[in-house]
Amino acid sequence: MIRGILIGILTVAVVGTSYWGYKEHQEKNAVLIQAENNYQRAFHDLTYRVDQLHDRIGGTLAMNSKQSLSPALADVWRITSEAQSDVGQLPLTLLPFNKTEEFLAGISDFSYRTAIRDLEKEPLSDEEYKKLKSLYSKSADIQNELRNVQHLVIENNLRWMDVELALASGQKQMDNTIVDGFKTVENNMEAYSESDFGVSFTAMKKDKREGFNQLEGKEINEEEAKKIAKSFVPNNVTNIKVTENGEGSSFGFYSVSMVDKKNKAEINMDITKKGGHPIFLVQNREIKKQAISLNEASNNASDFLTKHGFKDLDLFESAQYDNTGVFSFVSILDGVRVYPDTVRIKVALDNGKIIGFSARDYLAAHKLREIPKPKIAKQEAVKRLNPSLEVQEDRLAVITNELGEEILCYEFLGTIDQDTFRIYINAETGIEEKVEKLKNPEPIFQEI
Repeated sequence: MIRGILIGILTVAVVGTSYWGYKEHQEKNAVLIQAENNYQRAFHDLTYRVDQLHDRIGGTLAMNSKQSLSPALADVWRITSEAQSDVGQLPLTLLPFNKTEEFLAGISDFSYRTAIRDLEKEPLSDEEYKKLKSLYSKSADIQNELRNVQHLVIENNLRWMDVELALASGQKQMDNTIVDGFKTVENNMEAYSESDFGVSFTAMKKDKREGFNQLEGKEINEEEAKKIAKSFVPNNVTNIKVTENGEGSSFGFYSVSMVDKKNKAEINMDITKKGGHPIFLVQNREIKKQAISLNEASNNASDFLTKHGFKDLDLFESAQYDNTGVFSFVSILDGVRVYPDTVRIKVALDNGKIIGFSARDYLAAHKLREIPKPKIAKQEAVKRLNPSLEVQEDRLAVITNELGEEILCYEFLGTIDQDTFRIYINAETGIEEKVEKLKNPEPIFQEI
């Protein structure tokens, strides 16, 4: 009797385990198929964009009309941006592809700069036409290599998931056709000098690649990183672990993990090796019922920044998501808001404690600056605004444009009908640099 019951239980257990394993296998296959489809789409889109790019650059070389050239170059910029997006969706994280990405970034930068200027007053120079011809030639090389890889992928039914597994495994036998094809593209780009884009691109690339190149202070060790991390969190943390960053990062940092005993939550923090500056902090815990106001939370965030040495910051934005307050602070220099120097803080509204902090943008951009004098008066900038805009506030501000350059602008906050906008007018040229529509309060839907 008992033996029969045990056999029955074991049979049910085996059948249940088999069914569970079958379902797990199905779900895993579904995830793999979805990832493979995404990789295939991104790759074929990339190949198509490079085809478009080559044709569009060739078209600009044949144009004589200034009215046609500007939109054509703007289209080159758009296509290049889409190609860069496609590259970012491929599993190439572990495969060096930076030269090709730099080449695409160079095309994007060159085409944007020339498209936005008045080509009637400042037409393309002989040197710039020479650059266009060079870009046309090199884009043809990329086009041919990608088409060859595409042909092999289709003919041999190759899978991108195999590429990802090969790259992740770090195996020596890197004879995968796709990997080899992309290595060929990259090797061809190695011979392409960055000087072909001019000084402006070299400076732009340097800024993007160097990471936190303005940091001050001495190098810290793991024990010092642990001490700094403890100063940012509650006193009752345990299980403090410090990990040094691996190779490939543009700057050195320590990752610190801790456990908040009281809230039974893990806290993670990154700290730069140079100077021991905090990059980010995040505590994942359940936020209970709101007990403090958003205003109280913003005061807590401001006090937190002051305590940890962040000076001359002004609250720029605040928002509430469920029971969490999110605040953005920017530097103030000579009364001018410096938006690249941004620090973001999350505050739990149940107890007012800091549960998130990010100074990545601040550390990357903060430096000694000299704010230039505006070349146009505020009244002149106002004339460039939409006549329907009712201005509520105005100030001078430093922002970053599409090319990553810092520019001085007049910032206007105003409304058109029920919508609120923030508009930036270049204080040197009077150009409308950026228009941002601020979010309206979300409607509250109730059940009927």
